[in-house]
Amino acid sequence: MAVWGGIERILVEKMNYLAETYHYDVHMITSNQGSHPIPFPLSKKVNYHDLDIRSYREYRYKGLKRLFVRYKLNRLYRNRLKSYISQTKPDVIVCIRLFLIGPILSIKGNIPVIVESHSSCKQYKYELDSLIKIIVEKHYLRQATKAQHIVALTNGDANDWKKLNPHISVIPNIVHLNDEGVYSDCTSKSVIFVGRFSRQKDIGILIDIWKNVNKKRPDWVLHIYGGYGEQYDYLHSLVETSNWNIFVHEPTKHIFKEYIKSSILVLTSLYEPFGLVLPEAMSCGLPVVSFDCPYGPADIITDSVDGFLIPNRNIDEFADKLCLLMSDEQLRKKMGNAGIKSSQRYRDSLIMPKWDNLFKMLKEKYSSHD
Repeated sequence: MAVWGGIERILVEKMNYLAETYHYDVHMITSNQGSHPIPFPLSKKVNYHDLDIRSYREYRYKGLKRLFVRYKLNRLYRNRLKSYISQTKPDVIVCIRLFLIGPILSIKGNIPVIVESHSSCKQYKYELDSLIKIIVEKHYLRQATKAQHIVALTNGDANDWKKLNPHISVIPNIVHLNDEGVYSDCTSKSVIFVGRFSRQKDIGILIDIWKNVNKKRPDWVLHIYGGYGEQYDYLHSLVETSNWNIFVHEPTKHIFKEYIKSSILVLTSLYEPFGLVLPEAMSCGLPVVSFDCPYGPADIITDSVDGFLIPNRNIDEFADKLCLLMSDEQLRKKMGNAGIKSSQRYRDSLIMPKWDNLFKMLKEKYSSHD
């Protein structure tokens, strides 16, 4: 919870809503927060507790010593978590990290556990680059089969999870939408990309697409906003030695202002558990162009209505659709207006009742087992 990221913001906003609107007794438990502040405003009605495990300490050591320290820290985590659960006696436990499911299941007693899939069920196919990592990830997935319920963000991810655990719901993320009443007029010759400079976001293919577009529309610019990732140095060195009208910016707390100054948003990810930037940008009146990657964009974009959904990794078609939007201001405005309407599906007032219903169902089901 020390990171200014999309998941962290969503979790805080959901806990605030549950505590303030539904008057739930919400407890947020972290293990390594230490003295780092919570990056987003947390309601005073949310009970916050850090277990103070500081699991990063294992990396001070090597070999067998590291394994021994890891064992001790994991044991400390289980003991402190068990103690806190015994004191608070929650009706439901929600876990968002696969590697924490095993310890939670081992000490939770009869309390139902929900696994919220903020990474794709098959993420290991796209992200992991070693056999050992894949084996470990599959071990975590097997543990998730023992959870009482899985919440997926998209229909595609839900279908993958159903092969492992039939008790599943699809509940999209709530999205922080544009409430300023000011929207892009889609007249600026500016395209925006927002995302970490990571392998998942595939900055390389974004650059390849833009090189093709720049040859045809050299009057347009690409603004890239993103945080640090393994492709950070690659992107900066490439942009500094090129002349493709690409500008790289540090992350900003005022990203909606940048959306409104732009005319198109692009997304080139290898996979997307959801794709927060899509409805964010749509709520600002931007048409969006994205690969049809597993699985978020297909749930969010209505192809040729509020944006374009491109066959996955088809660089030429992506560039063609981008050039089409660049050449047609009225099409940009039409799609942008459609996006404003369709993005409203992700308001908290529409999403959070689904969580409320799920919690009530699980409480009723498992309280009858006591």
